[in-house]
Amino acid sequence: MADREVRSKSPFFQTPSPAAIMSSPSSALPTLYIPHGGGPCFYMDWESPTPNPWTGLASWLGGLAASIGRVPKAVLVISGHWEEDPIAVNSQERPALLYDYYGFPEHTYRLQYPAPGSPQLAREVRDLLETAGFRAREESRRGLDHGVFVPFKLIYPHADVPVVQMSLQRGLDPAAHLAMGAALAPLRRRDVLIVGSGMSFHNLGIRSIENARIPESERFDAWLTQAACAPAPEDRNAELVRWARAPAARFAHPREEHLMPLMVAAGAAEADRGTVAFSGRMMGWQISGFRFGGVPG
Repeated sequence: MADREVRSKSPFFQTPSPAAIMSSPSSALPTLYIPHGGGPCFYMDWESPTPNPWTGLASWLGGLAASIGRVPKAVLVISGHWEEDPIAVNSQERPALLYDYYGFPEHTYRLQYPAPGSPQLAREVRDLLETAGFRAREESRRGLDHGVFVPFKLIYPHADVPVVQMSLQRGLDPAAHLAMGAALAPLRRRDVLIVGSGMSFHNLGIRSIENARIPESERFDAWLTQAACAPAPEDRNAELVRWARAPAARFAHPREEHLMPLMVAAGAAEADRGTVAFSGRMMGWQISGFRFGGVPG
């Protein structure tokens, strides 16, 4: 684990020089790290606990498109539910859905989200990653997992914006995922919205039916907010690389796959500072989402 925590040991991470860190043009779209909830949580009738613990997050996701200010040409989503090596990019023209959740009501396995894909964007993503030194490939069979279609049914409910999903890199090196994001940053100025989809707290065995406070989640959330919103991008990235040293880090993330999409979003942010886009408590967990750059509409 130590080799993930110390940036000097990663071949991918280099602190950018002041000359290399440039403010993104005002026309660049923001990058986002969104909480995608638990399974198909937004599409269920909740008898217990009440009120529905996911209502606030669903409302925020439903207003997210308007806050961006314009409709992107396409969305690139990095979900915490897909890990590959080489990095895989979904290249289907009409991606199917992957119902990768278990034990939920039958109707949640009939949810639909017929958004088009973009083979052209998939190729561009692969090329950008390979130019940056990553091994990457196109994937033509795997469907969009629930880290994509569950939140995006709320964000773009008409399924009229092309969606491409990219995997995490197996091994979950935070420095590598920051570098992946940096490689993809030019897409922001081509009207591609880069979205990391995960959960800022992901220890599902710890929950409160009454939504009582889980102090460890608050401790980690406070650290994560300070790190993600650091004024200087080099400080932000250095702190995120060392995330496992944060207060209650391994309580919040026994395994870090739901945190790695944040690294990609932060890496693609360039010099844009992070802000808290969502904050709420559900099932006792303190959960946050972050936005980097862009002027809210």
